Amino acid sequence: MTTFSKDDVKYFADFVRIGVSEEDKEIFSAKIADLIESVSNLKEVDVTNVEPMTHPIAMINVLREDQPKDILDREIMLASAEDQEDGSIKVPDIL
Repeated sequence: MTTFSKDDVKYFADFVRIGVSEEDKEIFSAKIADLIESVSNLKEVDVTNVEPMTHPIAMINVLREDQPKDILDREIMLASAEDQEDGSIKVPDIL
């Protein structure tokens, strides 16, 4: 079993600037040691025939092909704009 002392907990708590009590140090040292042991068990898994992957979900483009179409008549749209210029909606300057 991997050891993770109360001093290690204090070191990391000080590093991230959180306070821990003596009781917390005892609890967290045991929990972190268990966590490290659980992760180290992954070294025993046989992955010789497993293909490497970059993402757990297959990344397939599910978007449809773009098909341009007129949704709104330009004149109707421009008529509803507060201000327009040369066939475009005019907006206030930002800079």
